[in-house]
Amino acid sequence: CPCVPCRGAMMDNRFATALVIACVLSLISTIYMAASIGTDFWYEYHTLSPAENVSEAGRSIWEEFVSKDADEKTYTDALFRCNGTVGLWRRCITVPKNSHWYSPPETDMTTNCISFSLSDQFVEKYIEPGNHNSGTDLNRTYLWRLQFLLPFVSIGLMCFGALIGLCACACRSLYPAIATGVLHFLAGLCTLGLVGCYVAGIELLHRKLPLPEDVRGEFGWSFCLACVSAPLQFMAAALFIWAARTNRKEFTLLKAYRVA
Repeated sequence: CPCVPCRGAMMDNRFATALVIACVLSLISTIYMAASIGTDFWYEYHTLSPAENVSEAGRSIWEEFVSKDADEKTYTDALFRCNGTVGLWRRCITVPKNSHWYSPPETDMTTNCISFSLSDQFVEKYIEPGNHNSGTDLNRTYLWRLQFLLPFVSIGLMCFGALIGLCACACRSLYPAIATGVLHFLAGLCTLGLVGCYVAGIELLHRKLPLPEDVRGEFGWSFCLACVSAPLQFMAAALFIWAARTNRKEFTLLKAYRVA
């Protein structure tokens, strides 16, 4: 029948288009995840008068902020007072370039950051931040650890899925695309879990350390990138699985038709 080759060509084009779109979505979501992990704007604090706050306390704020012994309450208070931003790996505050006690207040500000060490990522959180005798807050402790681990698991799953996809291209088969789709779906769940853990962690922290009246907090664009990455991963997963399953079903029907 002359229609059979035409029908097969139409199916091939349709599946190829779905795979190309899925690959583009996967690439964009990977870029978004990498950018969100590497930037420091997951949560931002906006203070009405950071220059005056820093001038009153001199260099003590910065010295306490960068100190290895700085606990959660110490650096959180600095974030409140100095237009701080928090990422998964670093925390930053905005201070005047010259903040010596004998200098007049400046309006020329600079942003200084300090990285969380690997031990900081797994340190215990306390029921009363800064009070080591108050006991361990298990909820915040494990939320903090998960928000550190989940993005790397997500990116790892997508990279492994991409490797399987390359093998599928080499074998000229759509069947391995099902595994790629499942891995992208799991990556989307990890990203969604990351977003949920981060939001819950911030809310629990602010219950322990409420924002001052002149400080406003909001989620930043790094957090938004992670939020956008999750649905992109789910859409890529759906396209990969749909293309592989539908192609397999159509191939089976076509083979049965030819035998008949």
